[in-house]
Amino acid sequence: MNIALFSDSYLPTKSGIVTVVIQLKRILEELGHKVVIVTVSNHHALDEDFEEDEDILRVKSIHSFVGDDQYIGIPIRHKVVEFLEKHEVRLIHAHTEFFIGQMAVIAGKKIGIPVIATTHTMWEDYYRHYFTMGAIVPKSVVRQIVRQLYKKFYALINVSEKAKNYFTQPKMLPSKPCAVIPNAIDTEKFISHEWTAEEKAALRSEYHIAPTDKIMLYVGRVVEEKRVEEMLDVVIRAVRANDGVKMLFVGAGGALYDLEERVKKEGLTDKIIFTGFVDWFKVSSLYSIADVFITTSLSEMHSMTILEALSLGVPVVCRADTSFSDTIFQGEDGFMADTDEEMDGYIQKVLGDSALHDAMSKKAREVAGRFTLRLHGLRTVAFYEEVLKHYPYKIKSADLDAAVQAIEA
Repeated sequence: MNIALFSDSYLPTKSGIVTVVIQLKRILEELGHKVVIVTVSNHHALDEDFEEDEDILRVKSIHSFVGDDQYIGIPIRHKVVEFLEKHEVRLIHAHTEFFIGQMAVIAGKKIGIPVIATTHTMWEDYYRHYFTMGAIVPKSVVRQIVRQLYKKFYALINVSEKAKNYFTQPKMLPSKPCAVIPNAIDTEKFISHEWTAEEKAALRSEYHIAPTDKIMLYVGRVVEEKRVEEMLDVVIRAVRANDGVKMLFVGAGGALYDLEERVKKEGLTDKIIFTGFVDWFKVSSLYSIADVFITTSLSEMHSMTILEALSLGVPVVCRADTSFSDTIFQGEDGFMADTDEEMDGYIQKVLGDSALHDAMSKKAREVAGRFTLRLHGLRTVAFYEEVLKHYPYKIKSADLDAAVQAIEA
């Protein structure tokens, strides 16, 4: 079938959603489907490594308030409709609920094809960090806005039980047809190179990490909603309690400067290292030298970085959250802590017990194997086919669930 993916983020921008869209496009094409993209204009036109594609429609966009390299698309309906008709698109899959996502709904209605969406973001955990009046806006107002945006889609794909529970609660969209399809990890692309002992040693040397040092790792946007300030508290306690432990913060974001300044004041610049942005295709090298992955975030829907860590055998210590319920199994591939302070003991346990670490590393790879890109693609196609079977009439969540679950791991 011919499918259009709509997104507010795409190459050359790097983000979790960009990764999801790239991976989905690839696996759908490998499964024999044609995929086109509707996304924001390229603000990196001089990027020598970037080439445009005739299967991508770039709409005018402006910088977004939600962070660097994020944009708000301003699509023109007739151009979007012409593009979709030219490529004979049968189904639209939106990865945004905002302007481009709403244009997907409008264009789909015009052409007479179904428009579905994946629920990627828990906006109730984000809005306070981005809106000037966020501190005084009640969550109930944000919930109502999100409800109005998503109610227009024919059906929803939730990336976790946490996402499903949120959208099916009484004051949201309890009757909106949906199914859970977790994110996946493209190990073929992500782990395209087996890092040698010599390469790992060179990488450690680059960041002034001794061969005997244990490494804690965080990969992701360095922004407030990821609770990076609280994570730094955990990190400071860990490196002060253990002489041979260092921390790598991998990523960029609005909170990076404040974190770097605090580390300088604490006199810990030799123990807590900020790499800045690292290309996704190279970041696996940093996972390969890590001993434990940590995050204090409570705003995830289904973390891609957790999947990346597990795929390279890195145990995880995180805060307890239902978004991790299918990836982190207590004491097996990691630990979920009820408080930030409780993370201290779990980090010490993983770093201080080599036998436990090795067992967790083995289990981590096993768990990651449940989230293959092929399985994700097959389940998504099953969802599409069930939607097309019923559209334009109402479809039941039970039918979508059955179609997805029929594709076994």
